[in-house]
Amino acid sequence: MFQFIANIFGYLLEWLYNGIGQNYGIALILFTIILRIILLPLTIKQQKSMKKTTELQGKMQEIQFKYKNNPELMNKEIMDLYKREKLNPFSGCLSSILQIIIILSVFWLVSKPLTYMKKVDTNIINGYVEEIKNEEGKASAYPEIQVIQKKASTDENVNINMEFFGLDLSKVPNQNMGDITVYIIPVLYIITSFISIKITNGKKKKNKTLQIEEKTSKEKVNAEDEKTENDESLEAMQEMNNSMMYMVPIMSISIAFIAPLGLALYWLVSNILIIIERFIIDKIFNKEEEKNA
Repeated sequence: MFQFIANIFGYLLEWLYNGIGQNYGIALILFTIILRIILLPLTIKQQKSMKKTTELQGKMQEIQFKYKNNPELMNKEIMDLYKREKLNPFSGCLSSILQIIIILSVFWLVSKPLTYMKKVDTNIINGYVEEIKNEEGKASAYPEIQVIQKKASTDENVNINMEFFGLDLSKVPNQNMGDITVYIIPVLYIITSFISIKITNGKKKKNKTLQIEEKTSKEKVNAEDEKTENDESLEAMQEMNNSMMYMVPIMSISIAFIAPLGLALYWLVSNILIIIERFIIDKIFNKEEEKNA
């Protein structure tokens, strides 16, 4: 499945690469922008779903408290609430699955650019891989990247220009520890990841504050009753969500250090675009709310 999608992505990346003067880095940036534009409707839908879910937290807590001794009825009432509000509780999971599929597909694409981008015959690639293996005495974790590095000067078929503003996107950070330039893109990716997390956490805190301010005196009394029953589990769930929020970038960072720099560049550009998207979408949502108010 990932290979199939990587093959489709490869056609687009090759078209961009040839169209802008054969610069792999710029082609990869344009590829990322196009992919984000394609996914924009899904991103907007996901943002709306998250906002709606946050708004329904108060009603969900009421249901949890009211039917705390009847889990079956509680689940039914929660599902009915989702239906009335036309909200899919699994939309976040589907979005996460799609993101994982895209990430792994792009990983295949950047780790095997001769196969998925250049569409070089497998026999030619394998021949060069075996030749280099005999010369070096060992196999590489990314044989196609090694073929580009070793054979591009003698065979145009396996030549991809991976120089990008003084950086070599074919390099793998953990294989070039002495080269300080290999850390530039991964470090920028780390910074943008935590900026994105901070923005998300800021939005959650803001929504939570607004929910508290909107509670009536009756709801505040009920909230005191609910505290012992629900707050501990809700706080535990929040802590778990926060941990997952940090875990995903940490896992991605780990992969970025053992993969060709092209993958880290893709993630870096994606992060920047996601941050921009959030600001723009939030402004649109806020204007809609002001208009409706």
